[in-house]
Amino acid sequence: MIPFQIALAQNVLNDAELALCQRVYDHVVSVKQINTDAEREDLACRIIQSFQHGVKDEEALLRLLL
Repeated sequence: MIPFQIALAQNVLNDAELALCQRVYDHVVSVKQINTDAEREDLACRIIQSFQHGVKDEEALLRLLL
């Protein structure tokens, strides 16, 4: 899901940034038990938007989204 959302984003993330966003995404999906495609897409968008707006620390992203 994260790679699809990144393809839609204006900025391209490098491999390390993509991996960080994917780890956050996977963790939040697991903890919140997100099941629907709409919720997963919304989460992916929120992660990427937060990252692009300067929240680049994995723990900070997790705190923001959990």
